[in-house]
Amino acid sequence: MEDYEAQEIEFWAKLEEEGISRSSMLRRSAAAAFGLTLLGSSGTALAATRSRLGGPPSVGTSAGMADLIKKAKKEGHLNTIALPPNWANYGEMMSTFQKKYGIKITNDNPDGSSAEENQAVASLKGNSRAPDAVDDGPAFAISGTGQGLFAKYKNSHFGTVPRSMKDTRGFWVGDYWGAISIGYNANLISTPPRTWKDLLKPEYKGKVALNGSPLTSGSAVAGVFAAAIGAGGSASDVQPGIDFFAKLKQIGNFIPVQSTPQTIASGQTPISIDWDYLNLAYTKQFPGAKWKTTIPADGVYGAYYCQAINATAPHPYAARLWQEFMYSDQGQLIWLKGFSHPARFQDMTKRKVIPKALLAALPSGALYAKVKFANSGQQSKAKALIASQWPSKVG
Repeated sequence: MEDYEAQEIEFWAKLEEEGISRSSMLRRSAAAAFGLTLLGSSGTALAATRSRLGGPPSVGTSAGMADLIKKAKKEGHLNTIALPPNWANYGEMMSTFQKKYGIKITNDNPDGSSAEENQAVASLKGNSRAPDAVDDGPAFAISGTGQGLFAKYKNSHFGTVPRSMKDTRGFWVGDYWGAISIGYNANLISTPPRTWKDLLKPEYKGKVALNGSPLTSGSAVAGVFAAAIGAGGSASDVQPGIDFFAKLKQIGNFIPVQSTPQTIASGQTPISIDWDYLNLAYTKQFPGAKWKTTIPADGVYGAYYCQAINATAPHPYAARLWQEFMYSDQGQLIWLKGFSHPARFQDMTKRKVIPKALLAALPSGALYAKVKFANSGQQSKAKALIASQWPSKVG
């Protein structure tokens, strides 16, 4: 584990030194096969061996799909957790999977955090209600792997996911990414905030909210990273981000209310710091709020979420089929419809299988080219610093 972490930190540090953006890196990954782990004969042999032993496979193959579908249908159920239907179009993802395979999904605690997902895996071990799979923020995917919560599984599309978005051993794999944005209710906000510095203006008193607490929420952690970059920090130094929110609270602009679809619709959170794909979706979901979205020009931060399978999943075959579906072209396009960038975006672009209408619906402009990402070491460092300072400085 330590060797792997060191390699991850070295890899990302090199990218940062070279000034390579995520979009450039993804293009290099797809075009030059930079660091991609392609499934070969050894993976197929391993999957076959696992099948002969009677356990779920650790590698997915096209040849093994029929058997996987058969066994998943026999289980007949899938337990998911913390998947809001409006988040990255998960509502359509779940309904399409259920119709396609006839497997019922129970989605517990839809508004739960990454920390709560991992806690449920640990506390419900051996229980039929335990989550079969999780959608974690990177820091929680890494910590969950260290706790032994997840099973190794490389889905049949694993090789086309960029090296930087997966654990090469197969414990987790990135699924989609987005950038932190500032969403606002144009009915209540007369002057749109364009930068992090703008949020300090007196006119926004009692109006700025985060999607959750960075002590437990991956999206809120990303908000701290973005604010840090906007305040002169970096992915390696989130102190300015913590101090920014402390100041925002001190002057009365920050409100300790988690922004949700309900608070957006009611006007309780006129300004919400959240993922671009969520804020963009609110525009269509709540037309009466005249919800608008901007990417803060002085601090553009992006991050991906990760899929992982419970090591003691009550429905291990359904869990693997769920992952196969999400990483298929069909599943990836469902995420894209929800304004998130799916992990296999570059591969699908190269093969020209993305409808033009979906591409046209995505925000464009130079700001996305400025996006910064944190590596696993930076994530862990930031998480520890936030845990030690957030309760006393922000609460």
